[in-house]
Amino acid sequence: MRTGFLLLLLSVAVLSHGQKKNFGSWNVINTRITLAPKWEAFNELQLRSQSFYNDHFYHEVKGGVSYFLNKNFSLLMGVGKYTTYSDPGNFTKPVTANETRFWQQLTMNNYLDLLKFEHRYRVEQRWFKTGYRNRFRYRLNAAMPIAKKKIEPKTFYLGAFNEVFLTNKAPYFERNRFFAGIGYQISSYFSVQPGYVYQYDYRNEVGAGKHFFQLTLMIDIDGDKNPNERIPGNVD
Repeated sequence: MRTGFLLLLLSVAVLSHGQKKNFGSWNVINTRITLAPKWEAFNELQLRSQSFYNDHFYHEVKGGVSYFLNKNFSLLMGVGKYTTYSDPGNFTKPVTANETRFWQQLTMNNYLDLLKFEHRYRVEQRWFKTGYRNRFRYRLNAAMPIAKKKIEPKTFYLGAFNEVFLTNKAPYFERNRFFAGIGYQISSYFSVQPGYVYQYDYRNEVGAGKHFFQLTLMIDIDGDKNPNERIPGNVD
């Protein structure tokens, strides 16, 4: 337990040590409500900044429902509102992007002893003031409990994912997002997951990368009604 807490504190200290303008912050509250053994509703709130807890430029709110076919397959439909502000400053106007988004998703799980894998395939429909776009995403997510056989209350775990974003218009590769961190399942209802995010955006033949410290709080209401083991991770 002491070792786990030290790892958690060390990850926060290392990730927050970067220079202010090099590291942004990314805060997430993820809520899941089990409606029935195969049905689940979700909500996610996000707030992002260009500097470490300063120069807040982005927020989003989204929600939807998911259906578990079995322990290995689930379907999801979601809708969200995404707002991006000018930089620098905190919520500086004018707003540079105001997006409404719908998406459909298929998730497949693999269990290799302690290591849990999640393959996520998503199709998005995106509306902006400037027009409409499609986007296609694939994420490989992995989690592994520390000193236990599964992720349950009072369990530390390691988590990582890599996600590719594609479009149907050139340039077809839009973005790559990588995450690595350590989480702690506090109880059946709460878990916390700090970590490091590197996001690379490709636009107009010019690429740009950005580092973030991410802190996620996951709230699971009536999760014991769902018989399927779920791999920790953000809805986004």
